[in-house]
Amino acid sequence: MAARDNLHSRVVFWLKVALPLAALVILSTLFLVSRRIDTDAALPYTDIDVEELARDRRMIAPQYSGVTSDGGAVTVDAETAWPDTDGGNANAKAVIAAYDLKDGQRIDLVASTGRLDNDAGRMRLGGGVEIVTSTGYRMVTERLDGALDRTELFADSAVDAWAPFGTITAGRMQITLEGSEAPGYVLVFNGGVKLIYEPAN
Repeated sequence: MAARDNLHSRVVFWLKVALPLAALVILSTLFLVSRRIDTDAALPYTDIDVEELARDRRMIAPQYSGVTSDGGAVTVDAETAWPDTDGGNANAKAVIAAYDLKDGQRIDLVASTGRLDNDAGRMRLGGGVEIVTSTGYRMVTERLDGALDRTELFADSAVDAWAPFGTITAGRMQITLEGSEAPGYVLVFNGGVKLIYEPAN
């Protein structure tokens, strides 16, 4: 019985010595055969000019929303926007805007570029503008001027329009709220208007 206890003690003693040594050998082997890290290799984002980034006050996916004096709502979204050097106005790229009118109608606008004039309370869209109304009109023009505090849109460039009853070409277009007792939204074409009537089948 004593011999068995003595053997057990010797085995435990040598295991206490051998196991830590084996662990050290394994760790040393891992460090010796591990791949060397190239500290000279530049990270992909280290080429960013920090000073230029600090000067660039560009905003990503900005949003504007407001309520018009005639009880509607206007929203403006853009891919990017940046302020003028004077800081009073903002320029934008890839603009999507909408007027939700009080009577339930809606006007959607899409443009390549935009500019918000805070002092005048207006937005100026350019680079090709598409206007779609919930009443079935689709119009395209080069530029469009819109109020931010009321429902008022004005295009002073040539307009091509597709209406439920045909196609319209004109030199200018305007959407305004008219009438005090029974107010309604009016779409007016002028400046050499040409209408091709296409009655429904």
